[in-house]
Amino acid sequence: MIKIDYYFTIDNKCPYLEWFDRLDNSIKVRIEKRLSKLKQGNYGDYKPLQKSELSEIRMDFGKGYRIYYYQLENTLILFVAGSDKKDQKKVIQQANNYFTEYCERTHYDPNSRTN
Repeated sequence: MIKIDYYFTIDNKCPYLEWFDRLDNSIKVRIEKRLSKLKQGNYGDYKPLQKSELSEIRMDFGKGYRIYYYQLENTLILFVAGSDKKDQKKVIQQANNYFTEYCERTHYDPNSRTN
């Protein structure tokens, strides 16, 4: 079973939940269903990002939603999500910034991973 955690900024904001809360309820249901499958180990359509420690969960409905995450053993840390191609580079850069800040704050070194 995969556990899902959310990244919180130093000022206790959660970029993922802020994004999620703005969505239409029908989209929220579909995303929650996808995350439920993910918890069971069914990743579906996902891929590692180039030049990043993060990966993306890709969803082919709505605007082509993406969730950017890092897997730490059996836990996925959700950093941020985005919608369409026009803002994808900006959202990925922000997710990478959040990951860097997370590593600094928690003293986590992704280069020391054993898995």
